Amino acid sequence: MSTKRQLTDLRPGEKGRIIAISTSGTVRGRMMDMGLVAGSEVKVIRVAPAGDPVEVLLRGYSLALRKKDAVNVTLEVD
Repeated sequence: MSTKRQLTDLRPGEKGRIIAISTSGTVRGRMMDMGLVAGSEVKVIRVAPAGDPVEVLLRGYSLALRKKDAVNVTLEVD
């Protein structure tokens, strides 16, 4: 059974599929331009000691996201 979780809730090694980006405007557009779109699989690589930034593997490349942006990414996790 899959559950909905925020990207910031995942630990290194965990992965999920993007189901929603809950922000708007230029931030949403920028995130989508980076490949954060519904249906994409995301795997958390590492989280900085203070929790910011979060490094993820997305579409074959590493991406570092600020915690304030990563919290807006909702995932479906198995």
